[in-house]
Amino acid sequence: QVQLVESGGGWVQAGGSLRLSCAASGSIFSINPLGWYRQSPGKERELVAGIMSDYSTYYTDSVKGRFTISRDNAKNTLYLQMNSLNPEDTAMYYCAAPKHNYWGQGTQVTVSS
Repeated sequence: QVQLVESGGGWVQAGGSLRLSCAASGSIFSINPLGWYRQSPGKERELVAGIMSDYSTYYTDSVKGRFTISRDNAKNTLYLQMNSLNPEDTAMYYCAAPKHNYWGQGTQVTVSS
């Protein structure tokens, strides 16, 4: 079992940036894929971005060009760089390895207008 711990959330004004990190308690080298999900009150959880072991990536349409997902296997860490944030990005953000059912506890991102 690998534990995932997110950090880097917080409050930011619209147009600002945040960088989320997800530290794993074990090796992520073979975990494929890894992803960032988000959920806001009254909405279903959605996949925001995913990354494969070959570093290919996926982004949901609403964040394309603004968010960048990356992974550092040597540091066992997953990242999400979020730029040009807007209030619609406000949510709890979770990192996950869905095929292994590994989920972090989440980090809150709040964007004010």
